Amino acid sequence: MAMMSIADALKSAITEEMRRDPVVFCIGEDEDIPGGMGGAFTVTKGLGEEFGSNVRIAGEKGFELKGVDDFAGNRVINTPISEIMIAGVCVGAAMAGMRPVADLQYGDFLFCMMDQLVNQAAKMCYMSNGGFHVPMVMRAPCGATNRGAQHAQSLESYFIHVPGLKVICPSTAYDAKGMMKQAIRDENPVLVFEHKLLYGGKRKEAGQLSAIGEVPEGDYTVPFGKAAVRREGKDITIVANLLMWYKAMQAAEELEKEGISCEIIDPRSLVPFDYDTVLDSLEKTGKLMIVHEDHYSGGWGAQLAAYVAEHAITLLDAPVVRVAAPDCPIPFSPTLEDYVIPSTRRITDEARKLARL
Repeated sequence: MAMMSIADALKSAITEEMRRDPVVFCIGEDEDIPGGMGGAFTVTKGLGEEFGSNVRIAGEKGFELKGVDDFAGNRVINTPISEIMIAGVCVGAAMAGMRPVADLQYGDFLFCMMDQLVNQAAKMCYMSNGGFHVPMVMRAPCGATNRGAQHAQSLESYFIHVPGLKVICPSTAYDAKGMMKQAIRDENPVLVFEHKLLYGGKRKEAGQLSAIGEVPEGDYTVPFGKAAVRREGKDITIVANLLMWYKAMQAAEELEKEGISCEIIDPRSLVPFDYDTVLDSLEKTGKLMIVHEDHYSGGWGAQLAAYVAEHAITLLDAPVVRVAAPDCPIPFSPTLEDYVIPSTRRITDEARKLARL
């Protein structure tokens, strides 16, 4: 076992999979350029040293991109700022037998590649009657970090609506490595949402939490569709992903002092979703709270609430409570951002109300 941050765990997974399978490659903006970050959050820094990079040092002017013929043997591909091109390359390469792992600087830029993801990657296996698969991974940093409305969104709900896409959101170092390896080996396109305040890499963020944890140095995978019970409890079931389950844990510790016992479930995987673990918890608690950083209307929490209402409403002793960002753009002002994004205090207050019902 080794102690790793999420950024290091992701790098470990990608490195091991590139060693294991020669058709795995990385692609994105600033994947590994001289003096660069290694992606926006340092995950791919140094991979070019082992696997080759399409970048060549060009004196003090920085670097230059070589022609297509120079890509042979270079499995870390640095691209221009063109997300639509990155997605197109990934879909085509995956259909041709490669396994691309793409890196977006910010998940918000998924909107620049919607046609490739939604109309091509997600549908190709179905439209070809299984003749083509698209085994590609799209890594998307998400969450609010004082960067304003176009660099702060949580976009999971847009993609859980698309049949053919798998959507995961690892929030611990252990899960980050195991789920990334599982994603790379999957025969279908996988979107990996990674919260910017949980990376714990060399790039420091205001409000960053420590998600450093024990990670096996050997090979392992974490299967999709199995939630993790982060804390057991008997009064309220709280389902929260990414940064929010950390805040929910803080709230649960405060509530425990008041005699309110909360069970915390981290879904880890949104498609496929582990409804059974949630329903098993509700059999004990009878009360459900869902917490996510995405907007209130149409978030993945709305889908979970609808499922519970349709399939297990008799387990509920009170209405489902959703704690989410209001339906407005994420503000740039730190004070307003703190108001909009669900806080530990807000989770605690809503849980107290639910406990009294």
